[in-house]
Amino acid sequence: MTELDERKAAVLRAIVEQYVDTAQPVGSQTVTNTTGLGVSAATVRNEMSLLEREGYIAQPHPSAGRVPTDRGYRYYVDHLAGSGQLPATERRRIVDFFSSATLAMDQLLSQTSHLLAGVTAHAAVVVGPELQAVVVRAANIVLLQPRVVLAVVVLSNGAVEKEVVVFDDDVSDDDAAEASIRFAQQLGGRRLADVLVGDDDAPTTSDTRERPDRVAEIVNASRIALQTRLDEHQHDALYVGGASRLAAEHDAFVTTNTARLLDLLEQHVVLASLMRELLGPGLTVCIGSENTSLDLRECSLVLAPYLVEGEPGGTVGVLGPTRMDYRKAQAAVSAVSQQLGRQLSR
Repeated sequence: MTELDERKAAVLRAIVEQYVDTAQPVGSQTVTNTTGLGVSAATVRNEMSLLEREGYIAQPHPSAGRVPTDRGYRYYVDHLAGSGQLPATERRRIVDFFSSATLAMDQLLSQTSHLLAGVTAHAAVVVGPELQAVVVRAANIVLLQPRVVLAVVVLSNGAVEKEVVVFDDDVSDDDAAEASIRFAQQLGGRRLADVLVGDDDAPTTSDTRERPDRVAEIVNASRIALQTRLDEHQHDALYVGGASRLAAEHDAFVTTNTARLLDLLEQHVVLASLMRELLGPGLTVCIGSENTSLDLRECSLVLAPYLVEGEPGGTVGVLGPTRMDYRKAQAAVSAVSQQLGRQLSR
C-alpha cells in the first residue's frame, strides 16, 4: 500500500475518526474544520476525490459525504492510529480487576471476557490455553475411600484438573502414598501431552505375588481418567463476553445477519480455530474483507496472544463492526492480554 502524503493522510484520519465517532458520512466542511490544514474546503474535496479514486474512502450516496473503506481502515490502523492510550479510569479498572482476582481458571477467563467487553463496548472473546501444551507444576493422588482416589494436577496455566478414580478392590494407604509419589515424579515439570498417556509406569507382574504392580495400576488409572476428562473439556476453553453488543450494533451492518454472528460466537471450536489462524506474534487487526469467513466481512477482529511463563497461552480479542475505535480496541486488548498473562504466570 503506497504511503499517502501528509495532507491526504490527515484527511483520511479525519474521515475515519469522525465516522467512528458519529456513524455519519463525513463532508469536506467537517474535514476542513477538524484537521487544521489551513486549506479551503475545495482543496479538501479534491483530496477526498483522490482518496476515493484510490479506494480509501467511498461515497454511499451522491449527495452524502464519505465513509472509510476496508482499505482506508487498514491504512489508518497501520500508519495513523499509533499506540492508543486508554483513559486512566479504564486502565485502573483493568489493573484493579487482576490485582484482586482470586478466581478459578475458567471463572477468571470468563470474567476477563466480560471485563474486555465492558471496556471496549464490543463483544469480547478469550481463548484458554491449549491444555495439552501446558506444563504440570504439581501432581498428587489422594485416597478418599478404600476403593476411591482423587487424581489432581496443577498446571502452569493456573488450572487445577482433578478426577475421581474408582477401583474394584481396596487401595491401601501405603499403595496410595507410593502411587502419589510416583505420580508426582512422572508428571511434574513435563508437558501434559507427554505424560498422561505415556508408558512410564505400565503395570508389571510381581515376582512374589504374580499379579500386576498395584501402585503402577493406580498411577495409570489416574492418568487415563485425567486424559479422558481433558479430552471431553478441551474444546470448551473459549469464553465470550458482551455478545448482546453485536445485536445492539446491527445498524453498523448492511449485509451481515447479526443472528448468524451470534451463532458463530456459540460455535466455540470454529471460533477458537479461526482466532488461532488469524493471530500473529503480537497485536493483530483483521478488517472486514480480510476475514476469510463470509459472516465476518463487515466485522473487525482485534487480537493479541497472552503468555504464560513466557510461553504462548491463549488469545484475547474483540469482535465488532469495521466502524470501531481501533485505537481504544488495540489499547484495551493489549492491556488485558498482558495482565492476564501475568496473572496466570504467578
